[in-house]
Amino acid sequence: MPASAKSALPFFHVLQDDLRIAFVDDDPILREFALVHLATDTAEVKAAGDGEEALALLDAWPADIMLLDLEMPRLDGFQVLERLRADPRHRELPVIVVTGREDIAAIDRAFASGATSFVPKPLNWRLLSYQIRYVLRASEAEAAARRRMEELARQTVRLLGRVTAPDAALGDLKALLEPLAGRGEAA
Repeated sequence: MPASAKSALPFFHVLQDDLRIAFVDDDPILREFALVHLATDTAEVKAAGDGEEALALLDAWPADIMLLDLEMPRLDGFQVLERLRADPRHRELPVIVVTGREDIAAIDRAFASGATSFVPKPLNWRLLSYQIRYVLRASEAEAAARRRMEELARQTVRLLGRVTAPDAALGDLKALLEPLAGRGEAA
């Protein structure tokens, strides 16, 4: 028996956590592939054919992550990214750009518009599944760190409010922390 056969792992789904994936691409065959290759017992995939459909999908079905093509009719991927980042409901949504474009301008513009990650086509569905898992973990860790930072800022503002003789430096510190401390209360 070849050594590679002995070391082969049995098949398993990479995406084992409960999650919702929005896959946005104008290619109907690629959308079908996404439904087949990314959906599992715990990972639900819904597809949209352009940017306008994608935004409508997110309004009706809050995804945990979006996979987004750049070149689409009606509303392209760059415009979708810009709208997502301008909308407080979707500002933190992780977005992996999946596109046939590999030029520097497209890569730089995608990240400047708010992409979380960038994967060129043709897609290797197994690698994409690992990329989704990684991006979700990183996004969750970032959100936890942001919540902790906001909580620490609130605590610091409360403590600074107890100081009986605040000097100018403490007042400046309090002024810097108050906006950050207030962000967590609105969420």
